This record gives sequence, structure tokens and C-alpha cells, in this order.
Amino acid sequence: MYATNPQKTEKVAIVHYWLVTMRGGEKVVEELCRMYPQADIFTLVCDYEKISAVLSRHDIRTSFLQRIPGARKHYTKFLPLMPFALESLDLQAYDLVISSESGPAKGVVTRPDALHVCYCHSPMRYVWDHYHLYRRNMGVIGRFVLAATAPFIRAWDVTTAARVDAFAANSQHVANRIWRFYRRRATVIHPPVAVDDFQSNGARGEFYLCAGQLVPYKRVDLAVRAFNRSKKRLVVIGEGQQLAELRKIAGPNIELLGYQPFPVLKDHLARCRALVFPGEEDFGILPVEAMAAGRPVIAFDAGGARETVCSDAVGIRFAEQTEDSLNDAVERFEMREDQFDPQEIVRHARQFSAAVFRSRMEAFIAESRAAFEASQGRPPGAVAGSRMDLQRHLPDSART
Repeated sequence: MYATNPQKTEKVAIVHYWLVTMRGGEKVVEELCRMYPQADIFTLVCDYEKISAVLSRHDIRTSFLQRIPGARKHYTKFLPLMPFALESLDLQAYDLVISSESGPAKGVVTRPDALHVCYCHSPMRYVWDHYHLYRRNMGVIGRFVLAATAPFIRAWDVTTAARVDAFAANSQHVANRIWRFYRRRATVIHPPVAVDDFQSNGARGEFYLCAGQLVPYKRVDLAVRAFNRSKKRLVVIGEGQQLAELRKIAGPNIELLGYQPFPVLKDHLARCRALVFPGEEDFGILPVEAMAAGRPVIAFDAGGARETVCSDAVGIRFAEQTEDSLNDAVERFEMREDQFDPQEIVRHARQFSAAVFRSRMEAFIAESRAAFEASQGRPPGAVAGSRMDLQRHLPDSART
């Protein structure tokens, strides 16, 4: 029984940017749905054939973008319309609104007496710190449209941060970016990882593994070039725009498997010598999945990897996104490869479980509600009043 809300009549809305696949953000929404089984879900667009049974059981309400032909496939091209679409969603009946932010989602308009908490996977990358990276990989028309609309989107994004009563961030890295862009403090709550889906079989293969979506910022190309030089065996699992380029540059020691179903990925995670993680991620679920399978991780020393691959007992980090730095890390790993204890690595991974996530979110929402009500001079459980900045009232233990 996950629902913990003491107010039985409280109506809960969960807002997610779009539901067109089942990745890390959608897994967070699943856990929120388990916490609030009667919640309604609001989203910009939804592909009902691509979402899980957990989400399908809820009342899912979409924006006007859903009615535009092709929107479920080309939703990112409708960025200029997203602020209008979000503000058109009617949440006036809801007492608690939980926005799952990355795409955007937090810009909804709620009642003045409704509590709005935001779980932020990342401030919108394509208008903030990854803006130029996204522009470089667009066509001429896309670059023009993004350049013309990004200033408006940034201004709207900053303004709507004031609509949120309390922020939770999926990592300290994201909490720092929330402060940089919004000047709001955030409580760090790591996202749920299905650690129980992985097992350590004690077997160690003869290959390194690199997996994930093959897009530029993941830097899988760096791993391929580094292993081309070292001649060590590397297996790459994933699909994306870089797959054709990687096939052109990969040497005979590198095996590109493309997309593979979960059982195949799971098997490779359990049998690899180590997972190679060369990109900078806001959190990065894949390293935790590898550790849940008992395998160490060789990760770039930035972003969420600093919080997950955080000790010499579970992996090695490298300082620069260069072939030399990565290959040096692989050599350092091999010098002490036999010292890694799979069971210790698994124990480390379990601190990122779904159960831990739910427990921390329950505490965060309860503290946020209490602070919101206390700001109005009312006892806990009373109807809340106007909006305030919760971060001034949260206890130090809940801040980052």
C-alpha cells in the first residue's frame, strides 16, 4: 500500500511533459502513481501504445497538441506551443499537483491553495546548458526556429519556477542547475532504479560494455575511438542518430549490436568486465543498473556519476572526455580489477531502489505540505492559503 496521504478527499494530479516511451522520467511517474493510485495524469501528448500498464490504469488527460497530426512522433518540434498547451490544462480541481519536469511540465496553472511540488529531472537542456549542442545537430530551419523562440521559452521557464512551492532534484548536479537558472533550492531525491531486476551471476566476460541512446552528448563515439586505439573488446548496445557514424569508425574489436531487448541488455550488464560511461548525465540510471548486476563502472567524472560511482569500491572515474583519459582509466581499472567485490557493488546500488525513492518522496511531500500550511498560521491538515516560498521553511535536513 503506497498511498500515504492523510487527507482522504485530497485530489492529486501528476503532470509529465510527454508520455511517448518508458524511460527514466516515466519510471518516476510510475512510482508516483503507486504512491497515489487515484491520481490523474496530465501530459502534453501521449502514445497510449508505448506506456506501461501502471500508467494506463490512470485517467490520462492530454493537451491540444495531442490533436495535431504527427504530434505524438514529432512532439519536440512543437516547443514554441508548449507553454500555451501546459497553461491550457485545467487543474483547478486538484489539491496536490506533482510535476515531473524536464520537457517542460512545471508551467501549469494551479489553484492558489493547492500545493505544487516539482520533481525536476533537469531544467530544459535545449534552451539552457545544451542549447548550442542541440542547435549544431539541427537543420537550417530547426536552428532558426530554436534561435527565434529560445529567449521567450527561457523567460517563461524562469517565470514559472515561481509557480512551484518546493523543488526536488534527481541529483546534486541538477539541484545546482536549478539554483543557477531559477535561483531556487532543491531537495535531492535520487530517481528509482529497478535494482531487483538485476542479479550478479559471478561470471566475468571478456568485453567492456557501452550502452544507451546513441546521441552526441552520450559520447559513445569517444568510447569507440578510445577502444579503437587500445584494441580491447567493446560491445555497444543502443540505437540513435550516431549509429551509422559509429559503424564507419568502429574497428574489428568493437561490436555494435544496435537496439536490443531488455533481457539481452541485462545479460550483457551481468557479464561485462565493466560498464563504460563516457557522457555527462544529470543522474544516469545505467551505471546503477550495472552495479545492481555486480559490475563496476568506468565513468566520466561529471554530473550524476559523481553521486553514483562515488567510491573506488564500485568503479573508476576519468577526468577528461579524451581518448587518453578514458584509456588511462581502463588501465587503472585492470590493475585492480580483481579487487572489486560484486556483492559490495550490489549493496551500493540498492540505495537507489524504488522503495527508497518512495520513502523520500513521501517525507518530502509531507514536509512541504506542513511548511505550506504553517506559513498561513493554520494547524497541519487545515486548508492551505496563498503561495509562499517553501524553501525558507523547510528544515535544514531537507535542503541541499
